[in-house]
Amino acid sequence: MKTPILSSWFGRGAVAAPPDIESATLRSDRFRLEREGDWRRLEDIVARMERGGLKRIPDEELLALPALYRTAASSLAVARETSLDAATIAYLESLVQRAWFQVYGPPRGFAAWLRDFIGGGWSRAVRGMWLDICVALFVMVAGSVVGWLLVARDEAWYYRLVPGTMADARVPGASREDLLATLATEESAAGLSTFAAYLFSNNSAVCILAFALGFAFGIPSLLLLVHNMALLGAMVWLFSGQGLTVELAAWLSVHGTTELFGILLSGAAGLHIGRSMAFPGTRPVLTAASEAGRRGAVVMVGVVIMMVIAALLEAFPRQLVDGTGPRFLIGGTMLAFWLAYFFLYRPRAARNEALE
Repeated sequence: MKTPILSSWFGRGAVAAPPDIESATLRSDRFRLEREGDWRRLEDIVARMERGGLKRIPDEELLALPALYRTAASSLAVARETSLDAATIAYLESLVQRAWFQVYGPPRGFAAWLRDFIGGGWSRAVRGMWLDICVALFVMVAGSVVGWLLVARDEAWYYRLVPGTMADARVPGASREDLLATLATEESAAGLSTFAAYLFSNNSAVCILAFALGFAFGIPSLLLLVHNMALLGAMVWLFSGQGLTVELAAWLSVHGTTELFGILLSGAAGLHIGRSMAFPGTRPVLTAASEAGRRGAVVMVGVVIMMVIAALLEAFPRQLVDGTGPRFLIGGTMLAFWLAYFFLYRPRAARNEALE
């Protein structure tokens, strides 16, 4: 068999493709050819549903839709895990996202769904997980205490809990002035939009992981919460040693009341699925997990919104607003807003649906 020829990046000639690139290309082609028929069928069904709803779709194709969706989702997971070509991954990501809205998404238009979501659906789903939220909150507080106790006993734990990229001047032995400088504001907003995008990506990844790990009876979700909060406990220990507990709390409150609330909800959503699988009651395990998964998915859509808001708060007000009082005011206002929305805001339509 002839070796494929690739253009040289640095020269004008052509060079033979390395064996590992040739192998990866063949593997990607074989993977795509084996499954492309199901992908195309799913894409055709989804496209027709997007154009005309369910009226034009035969019953046999509607019945096949969930299985085709799961096949595409599984293919996407394999493609990501084995680092297949970017075009295949991008195609599958788009296809799975479109199919998800047809399989699990709202039967109404997006505007009507969004109105119901903001107007009571999201808060109702959060209240439906109140027990899991209480458990996750307890675990988060316990994780903070564990982080504090570990570094108080042995400072070496600080370097195990706090990543080097976060530490900078915030290390054991730093002076009060050095620590206080890390809480200072920026002189301008230049470059903060890029910082906000990075923060959103990082925070969302933590939340999605906490939710996704719930299938293992929620235990990995709780462990992830403990690890993240142990980091916070270590930071609080460091600043409290220099009498900067209040300043740190004000600095964190600007975005932390939203970010930590979102992490709490994502961990609770993962635990909700795991608890439903471990204790399904009179329902079959798959039915219980499916119901919990739908409620958790609604919560996670809202968590993504919270992470966007937290990233903006962390990148702009936290970096530009100085003073303990103003920072506490921003953080306290956001906390009051979330508590009121989730636990006090109950529109009539939501109450009627709950009664039914």
